[in-house]
Amino acid sequence: MDIESRQVLEMGYGGAERITMNMGPQHPSSHGVFRAILTLEGETVIAVDAVIGYLHRCHEKLSETLTYTQYPSIASKTDYVAAMTSELAYVRAAEMIGKIDVPKRAQYLRVLVAELQRVASHCLWLGTWCLDMGGALGGGATVFLYCIREREDVLDLFESLTGARLLYGFHQVGGTRYDIPEGWARKCRETVDKIDGRIDEFEEMLESNAFFMARTQGVGVASRELAQEVGISGPLLRGSGVNYDIRRAEPYSSYGDFDFKVPVETAGDCFARYRVRMVEFRESIKIVRQALDGLPEGPISSRPGVKSVGQVRIPKGEGYARVEGARGEVGCYLIADGSAKPYRMKWRGASFSNLALLPHIIPGHKVADVVAIMGSVDPVFGEVDR
Repeated sequence: MDIESRQVLEMGYGGAERITMNMGPQHPSSHGVFRAILTLEGETVIAVDAVIGYLHRCHEKLSETLTYTQYPSIASKTDYVAAMTSELAYVRAAEMIGKIDVPKRAQYLRVLVAELQRVASHCLWLGTWCLDMGGALGGGATVFLYCIREREDVLDLFESLTGARLLYGFHQVGGTRYDIPEGWARKCRETVDKIDGRIDEFEEMLESNAFFMARTQGVGVASRELAQEVGISGPLLRGSGVNYDIRRAEPYSSYGDFDFKVPVETAGDCFARYRVRMVEFRESIKIVRQALDGLPEGPISSRPGVKSVGQVRIPKGEGYARVEGARGEVGCYLIADGSAKPYRMKWRGASFSNLALLPHIIPGHKVADVVAIMGSVDPVFGEVDR
């Protein structure tokens, strides 16, 4: 019988009845379309099988048909919750192969939008996660509305900078397409100051809530050894006690100029992953302020303004560039043949690698805990399926 439609009943160990149940393919604590096949004994999950591919859009093959000028706007549609990150990984790979310098001002602008994007992404994660877990019962609906409000303020900044609120096309090979307009820096400071003042309120609402603590502490534990073996990254890796952040380990775009802390927790559970992201809120805001204070004068691109889509050509070679996104390592592997288009391209999506953790940390928990665990992983299926 087709596994997609069957309901399997078999006698498990100890005489318990086993049921195979589909969770999805709607949005179970995720951004995109995903289906988890759960094997249950009563309400306890004993196995989980992830079914992906619903959002496959041929991104990697499409890159072979688009020039280095055209594709950055398409790259933003992989992780559409944090579009700036994917754009940056792509142009850095092209710059690496072509040995193209990026002006200091453009590097600071890249850091500035990357950290604002991290704040916006974490706002969406926290709001939707709390809503999925608690709703009105645990204050989740209130946190959701507050977080969406703060995220909208960041998107207002992106709109005034690029003309778009979700998919930006901000980066280009050799620098950035846009410089900050007059008054933007002042508005940016006001926005991050307001969000910074809200983080304590979010923490107070959640960490004083018995429901929230019960649903996150000791739930979905990933040990340090498991995290390294599976190959996860980002807040998940640091929530399991591994002190690793690409911005610190391999500084790019002048990240070495900035003073920030890499948050690490050791418990490896949902609450630890939550704590890592809450500290990241503050550290990203700290970096934004430093970038505004130290923004150098000068050009925003080392290349002349683009007058045709085929103007940028990259010499033969190959390279892999990676950046620290809101969900972890986002990497782009490019093979150039000297033309205006890549010969081949391969994405390394943080959500794809992090998803491999689920079969290890969900079994043994109740069905209701699956939502909390999935939300703590924060997958975006645009970069899983590509």
